[in-house]
Amino acid sequence: MCSQKTLLRIFKKGASFPSKQHQEQHEVARKITHILINSTNSNYFKPNNTELHSIISCITFTPHVTYRVLSDPILQPHSCLSFFHFLKTHHSNHSLKPDLKAHLILFSRLFKARKFATIKTILNSVVTDSQFCSPVSGIVDLLDEFEFHFVDKLCDMLFRVYSDNRLFPEAVRVFDYVEEKGFVIEERSCFVLLLALKRCGEIELCLGFFRRMVESNGIEIRVQSLTLVIDGLCKRGEVEKAKELMDEMVTKSIVKPTVFTYNTLLNAYVGRKDRSGVCEILRLMEKEPVVFSVATYSILIQWYSSSGDIGEAEKIFEEMRERKIEIDVYVYSSMISWNCRLGNMKRAFALFDEMTQRNVAPNAHTYGALIGGVCKAGQMEAAEILLEEMQSKGIDLNMIIFNTMIDGYCKRGMMDEALRLQTIMERKGFNADVFTFNILANGLCKLHRYDEAKCTLNSMVEKGVEPNVVTFTMFIEIYCKEGNLAEAERFFRDMEKKGEVPNIVTYNTLIDVYCKKEKVKLAQKTKSEMINKGLLPDVYTYTSLIHGECIVGRVDEALKIFDEMRSKGITGNVATYTSLISGLSKEGRADEAFKLYDEMIKMGLIPDDRVFSALVGSLHKPLTHAGLKQNEYEDLK
Repeated sequence: MCSQKTLLRIFKKGASFPSKQHQEQHEVARKITHILINSTNSNYFKPNNTELHSIISCITFTPHVTYRVLSDPILQPHSCLSFFHFLKTHHSNHSLKPDLKAHLILFSRLFKARKFATIKTILNSVVTDSQFCSPVSGIVDLLDEFEFHFVDKLCDMLFRVYSDNRLFPEAVRVFDYVEEKGFVIEERSCFVLLLALKRCGEIELCLGFFRRMVESNGIEIRVQSLTLVIDGLCKRGEVEKAKELMDEMVTKSIVKPTVFTYNTLLNAYVGRKDRSGVCEILRLMEKEPVVFSVATYSILIQWYSSSGDIGEAEKIFEEMRERKIEIDVYVYSSMISWNCRLGNMKRAFALFDEMTQRNVAPNAHTYGALIGGVCKAGQMEAAEILLEEMQSKGIDLNMIIFNTMIDGYCKRGMMDEALRLQTIMERKGFNADVFTFNILANGLCKLHRYDEAKCTLNSMVEKGVEPNVVTFTMFIEIYCKEGNLAEAERFFRDMEKKGEVPNIVTYNTLIDVYCKKEKVKLAQKTKSEMINKGLLPDVYTYTSLIHGECIVGRVDEALKIFDEMRSKGITGNVATYTSLISGLSKEGRADEAFKLYDEMIKMGLIPDDRVFSALVGSLHKPLTHAGLKQNEYEDLK
């Protein structure tokens, strides 16, 4: 091995020549190459070699020396790389750092040695290095000096690196250069850019670049690229645009959709509850024909179940069995979940037993669905058994399951158990969220423990948990129950100031209390405000107003509101009919009261004791002045 003194002598000799004296540069480069070839010590060019650093720091030489060394075909690529890294990490003398041309010379050497991963790593450092202000234009300007095949592959690699680093304008600039020179970026590399654009939410750019791919003569479009763009458009809600793109690609015979493409559109239409869209995709799949995948069946099961047609969902499930398609945990969990929502617990547990018999391991979603179903049915003992079984199988609990259990206890009035479970939840590292606190407060309200409910909600705010519209509505409801209307109205006014918009339940809570306090005009004003905010009155809104008018003795006004409600296609409930029958009965208008009672029975509504008491009372009361006027009007008709 040559000594460091020899290397120092060579560098010092090289320092004496003017930068334009190419012969002397060539001689210095030759001697450095000779040293590198004869060097057997791998640590010689390590950055921590302080002696060599001191040698290099006292000399200067032009970039041309670096170019000559890296270009010398005698020097092995690994020696070029060692020399390159040494210069790159020598921070004290910036003139020694390799410039873009030095990088390209090294890349060409590594390319011939098929060291593609190394090229990509160095390229990545170039595009993110502040030393190079505009590496894309700098690199492009130098590429004409290199051979065609190398430039073609380097551009493709550079395009990928820019895409990975989300430097989209630079990636497109490389694509422009490639088109201009007649090269071609590989379709797989284009897919990398499409994917990066989609992940950044740049859907318009994603679609625009896809169209450039289509217009380019040399790129063969794969269905994966089409499906990715369609998925991006669907996730942004532009389902029609996505469908049109697919149709266009099919019509022009550019690319044929697969089951994944159809599933993407099918899932989007199901999410929008667009029946015609779902039917159209199914028609196209049948026309091709396209064989359904597990994902297709899963989407269809969700579609029919969410539409309340569990029978059709069961048919789809049976079709999977007939075709001997392996049913996975997600399909089973979906079927179990929808049966639980519809209260078909027997069927849900039958499916659960079947999946365990088929060695399909249930997951947290499966158990969560079952626990939700039994909690809804008030079977908390069964929920506790499922919770223990879940833990024994090592399946992690989550906040949804804890909140479901707490809600189940609260609905049964088992507040001690609910609060105990909250403590267990927090010991396991789950902090109570806004839903937990709302559930607990609601449970306390149902037991008329309003002070405790307020304390629960206040503690939530103290712990830094942001209240939501349900929290504010609950505060309003509590103050209404306590008769503190002023405080309820203050909370209502403060909601929007704190970024929460009142919903239909919030408005109904205030309308109800106004009506009960005989402030019917204020209730009507609140209803108008609600409509102006884009919220439509529901059966609870109308029932409160009907009840309010009946309380103040304006039964005819109540009947007008009842007619308005029905004209909007809203069907009255037991409370609606009870209020009207009671109001009519108080005025001695027995015939009208009994007529509403008959209507109520035909609708399948079960009257309570208040209805019967009112009807009996109406038979023994004389007609009021309002009642007499009504009878006169009926006679005239």
